[in-house]
Amino acid sequence: MVQTFFKRSCTIHRLRRGPLAGHIDLLAAKLATEGFSRVHSRIQLRLVGLFNRWLEQMHLTADQLNEGVIERYRRWLKRRKRVRSEDVRTLMRLLDLLREQGIAPQLETKSVPTARQILLEDYRRYLRDERGLSEGSLQNLLMYVCQFLGTKYPHGRFNFEALRARDILTIIRRHAMESSSVQAKHLGTALRSFFRYLRHRGEIAIDLAACVPVVRDYALSTVPKFLPADAIEKILRSTDRSTPHGRRDHAILTLLARLGLRTCEIVRLELEDIDWEIGQITVRGKGGRWSKLPLAPDIGKSIAAYLQHDRPRCSTRRLFVTQRAPITGLSTGCAIVNTVARALSRAGIALQRKGGHLFRHTLATMMLGRGATLREIGEVLRHRKAKTTWIYAKVDFRALRGLAQPWPGGTQ
Repeated sequence: MVQTFFKRSCTIHRLRRGPLAGHIDLLAAKLATEGFSRVHSRIQLRLVGLFNRWLEQMHLTADQLNEGVIERYRRWLKRRKRVRSEDVRTLMRLLDLLREQGIAPQLETKSVPTARQILLEDYRRYLRDERGLSEGSLQNLLMYVCQFLGTKYPHGRFNFEALRARDILTIIRRHAMESSSVQAKHLGTALRSFFRYLRHRGEIAIDLAACVPVVRDYALSTVPKFLPADAIEKILRSTDRSTPHGRRDHAILTLLARLGLRTCEIVRLELEDIDWEIGQITVRGKGGRWSKLPLAPDIGKSIAAYLQHDRPRCSTRRLFVTQRAPITGLSTGCAIVNTVARALSRAGIALQRKGGHLFRHTLATMMLGRGATLREIGEVLRHRKAKTTWIYAKVDFRALRGLAQPWPGGTQ
């Protein structure tokens, strides 16, 4: 396989002998699988050939390769020429591959975990194994608990038995003044969960969870942000479908606009979730629930164009993948948020909120304007509770206008 990348015999000679002989073909295959171009792969393999020659001069073998050896080579190379960060990443990619094959020694962590790390890891296992929470809920709770521990016990010496209600009130009050009421509410939820865990573990004897105050957050106190109906079509038209990146973005925006999917649901989509024969798409929703939605013609056409011409060949089964190597499936909703932000900018729409929920709110508002009931909207958006859909009643201005009472004294 190496001959397909190289024409110069001196470079091949560096790869066919030395400590890394026999392992370069694996790296070349891995680069091809991850979607690197032939030119980029050639550059990386040439760098590995130079590294292989240096290992031979240093009398080092492949089973001695680790981060320290790579750092020695980087310093040696830096004295002779400029070292790029991509060069180090290439060598680290080689090290990971050798570790997967059991050739290089596994990474040894010499640092002893702190008391906070041990506590948080035990708490994570409790939430995952006994409470059955999803990874997203785990990260959210751990973030606030870690913030609480850092504020109350900055030096890591825990004394939970000494905690009193006034200490908890002080922390909640301070957090509410420095952030929004929603964040303070989330902090309270995380602390109640954490204090229940401490009591379950026997760290505290009293029920501190009952001491956490409820931060008042009035339900239905806001109006959902949405776009005008013509703005959605303007956004879709302004997306450049002459490029692979643009066609991928158009497929994502169409799913957001037509089906009102959440960003996490788009990220989780896999190739097997689309049934082209019956025109149906399977969506992995919140709480581990699955839903089947109709695949409208414009959605199917947009996704099919992306799959046929633009989706790189890779091993992942995720529907939407990165456009640059290494090719992997989208891991978080940040890529979807960035896609929405770019689309709004191209269409000349300036808004403070630019997340995927903007399209979800717009779809609900458009359905309401066309005469759909709140129950029908809740079914399309896959709301588990009916009261989640109630907020959209506040944007039905024609219905609300008939309920409005006249202003005392007449119009001003």
